[in-house]
Amino acid sequence: MEAHEEKTMPDEHAYSEKLAVANTDFFSADATSPPTHQHVHHASKRPVLNVVYVSLSVFILFLNYFLAQYDKFVLSYFQNEVINSLNLTSTDYGVLSGYATGIAYALLAIPVAFVADYADARVWVLSVAALWWSLCVLFQGLSHNFWQILLARVGMGVGQAPVEALSISIISDLVEPRWLFLSESLFYVGVYLGEAVSGQIATAFDATGTPWNKAMIAIGIAGIVLAVLTRVVLREPTRRVSVMAPVQSSDPSIFVGGSQSNRKVAHAKRQFLASVSQIVRMRSFWILALSSGARQFSGNVFGWYMPGYLTSRYPSQPDLLSNYGIIVGAVGSVAVVLGGVICTSTGKYRTTMPLYITAIGGMISAAFVVVVVFSLDLAGGNEARGVQILYGGMSAAYITAELWLGAYASLLAMLLPARTKTFCLAIYTSTIILIYSSAPQIIGLALENYDVNSEAYIEKTRDILAILIPVGYWVAGLGLFFCVSRVKADIAGDVVEVGHVTRLRKGAFIGFWLAFGALTIALFVTSLVIASLVG
Repeated sequence: MEAHEEKTMPDEHAYSEKLAVANTDFFSADATSPPTHQHVHHASKRPVLNVVYVSLSVFILFLNYFLAQYDKFVLSYFQNEVINSLNLTSTDYGVLSGYATGIAYALLAIPVAFVADYADARVWVLSVAALWWSLCVLFQGLSHNFWQILLARVGMGVGQAPVEALSISIISDLVEPRWLFLSESLFYVGVYLGEAVSGQIATAFDATGTPWNKAMIAIGIAGIVLAVLTRVVLREPTRRVSVMAPVQSSDPSIFVGGSQSNRKVAHAKRQFLASVSQIVRMRSFWILALSSGARQFSGNVFGWYMPGYLTSRYPSQPDLLSNYGIIVGAVGSVAVVLGGVICTSTGKYRTTMPLYITAIGGMISAAFVVVVVFSLDLAGGNEARGVQILYGGMSAAYITAELWLGAYASLLAMLLPARTKTFCLAIYTSTIILIYSSAPQIIGLALENYDVNSEAYIEKTRDILAILIPVGYWVAGLGLFFCVSRVKADIAGDVVEVGHVTRLRKGAFIGFWLAFGALTIALFVTSLVIASLVG
């Protein structure tokens, strides 16, 4: 044990010594100015990554995320077809899009990400994960009943669980800090293109009479090819330092226990406890996670139920889904990149700019969401006028609400400890997944007693969309405003000292997770019981 500690300690000290350099480089007002001699010396120790390689790597990571998002959204465009072809109920559909895959995402992302960090094998883990979830997507296309497609989607969740955390972590080490906001924002374009392409394919398939499962089989095959390409092209990047001093994994106040014969297990335990300690002691981490969860809760409601609702409201508009997808893809992509540009160009204010654009943008967008939901009513029942209001409202809603994803992820990547940032990001993503995955689950239960083809079903869906989406945006906004001072404190190093975490703070975190876990299990079990009774 002593020999192992002597081996790891120099790395930890060197890591801390480089911290001041990272803070200056990332957060100074003139961060875009030429690097100092100290920066050049630090950069010379890193592998030489030219612009072409970095661009290609980010593009491949983008494609992985794009395919994952495509699979997530494509079922929402074929909601009625999936329900009818597999003889599902609205609750069954809610299970497919809710906690069935959400729990797999949340539970498995954390250990997979920890292994990736501990073994320094993020690229390998990403490649294997992409191969696995692609096979499961293919199997969804071959499903013939609820249980087959449910198992395939749970398997898909196992593979897709670490994709976002791994990609954010890899990009944050590939690119220079001054370009991080923009690079992560370009990566998140995959969210909007995934939804947009789903709309275009849904329209094309509907026009040709092609069944929905062909789309799943095609994307599964494409994903298998991409998984191989990911492993061939990408190489594990050298870790960059974070903007906060990390808890040292060799700190005796973190490691509890006597000597252990298995040094690898002992080191893994120290690394795990140090990482958990870091995020528990941060003043902003959990508020950032919960606010993001509320924000994505609204986004999940929008993505899963808005397309089906709009097609029901506008039955004589055959191009509606195609135009919907174009707006999502074009406006959403422009918005998220614009958010990265805004944060990159704000100098010393870039630490808090992601919080402001997320909060203010979401609050403004809430009003436009209501316009979208009631667009036909505002047009007096005239579909031709209604779609004009609809498209205008959607464009305004997306350009204001979707500035945030890349900038928000960049801030988290810079705040978290570099050695275990993937693991900490997985804890963050798992938390928000458990929150936003409850959206279709709750709506599915609320709509259980309604016929999917009835007018009452449409009206109930309208009311749910008009309430849940704006409320989620405002809850997130208020939480982020409250979090501004806490982010500043964390960056300044004003976190709870090691060994000084109060019982109240520990109890609050434990109580939250117990209550949150009980709610998660209750929703999941309830939906499965109802689905089995209906089936």
